[in-house]
Amino acid sequence: MNDQPVLHVKGRVLVGPNEIHDELWVIDGRITYDRPARARDTRTVEGWTLPGLVDAHCHVGLGPHGPVPEDTAEKQALTDRDAGTLLIRDAGSPSDTRWVDDREDLPKIIRAGRHIARTRRYIRGYAHEIEPEDLVAYVAQEARRGDGWVKLVGDWIDRDLGDLAPSWPRDAVEAGIAQAHRLGARVTAHCFSEDSLQDLVEAGIDCIEHATGLTEDLIPLFVEHGVAIVPTLVNIATFPNLADGGESKFPRWSAHMRRLHERRYDTVRSAYDAGIPVFVGTDAGGTLPHGLVAAEVEELVTAGLPAVEALAATTWSARAWLGRPGLEEGAAADLVVYESDPRADVRVLAAPRRVVLNGRVVG
Repeated sequence: MNDQPVLHVKGRVLVGPNEIHDELWVIDGRITYDRPARARDTRTVEGWTLPGLVDAHCHVGLGPHGPVPEDTAEKQALTDRDAGTLLIRDAGSPSDTRWVDDREDLPKIIRAGRHIARTRRYIRGYAHEIEPEDLVAYVAQEARRGDGWVKLVGDWIDRDLGDLAPSWPRDAVEAGIAQAHRLGARVTAHCFSEDSLQDLVEAGIDCIEHATGLTEDLIPLFVEHGVAIVPTLVNIATFPNLADGGESKFPRWSAHMRRLHERRYDTVRSAYDAGIPVFVGTDAGGTLPHGLVAAEVEELVTAGLPAVEALAATTWSARAWLGRPGLEEGAAADLVVYESDPRADVRVLAAPRRVVLNGRVVG
């Protein structure tokens, strides 16, 4: 045992939705359920304990106009940490955030490399903007740069059409996704509209971000292929303002965005009811602030997910999906302690009592 104090976490430890322990200990930054024989220094934390929360769609190092300085990225990561988010799937960033891996006080990041978009079909400064014939090469590049994920921009506004439209022809996404899979990476895609989804799912995509275009006729296809969704409802809440801003120039697009927004809760509930895996993501970075994970869980409950399932989407299920441990024997002690049972009221997530990262109390 080293000089790091033993941490004693007691109360109700939610190892799983129905697996509850009365206490755990943290020794040398790792979880154990075996009481230590002796400890020179012990600190006790008490309450309702969850695994560190997961934000499965977040952008550390990204600002409204593209990459941000390291000190700004640090503030983003700290804001997420203090909200209880200790594991981030960074769904596309032009910044190199590998330095975060050397900081034990910052959340762990699973990177998807940089967004890959069609030329002039995404937010300027965010993505590699390429043509279909280059997709396989860029997918390979970002698969090697990332941590097992690649992020495509599946659709965006087509200025000639005046509405959302798919970014890639079917053969290009088939080849790109196959290349990612050969390199051991999963693929996700930004998708607002209906028209991009069938080709992406049938091409083997692993996840769809936002998924506002998911319709009843497409749901069985998602179920058949085991495709997950990350709805980012706190981001979808911005659609009416976006629509207002584009009304004069792109009225067809504006009307479409409003329809997608109006049915957002029905879309998510229908997906959940059908058995499509749903995970929490905030789309923080860019124009949205960080630290919104509790608000997104509450939005999933508003959409109709049971509270325990909404919690699972940012804890037990999300960690399993991303291949990272929770409150397991020997795992890194990344956990959040609350005043009361979050299964009874998910709003408690907005006020962590204590945040423990790598075995140290950081908040």
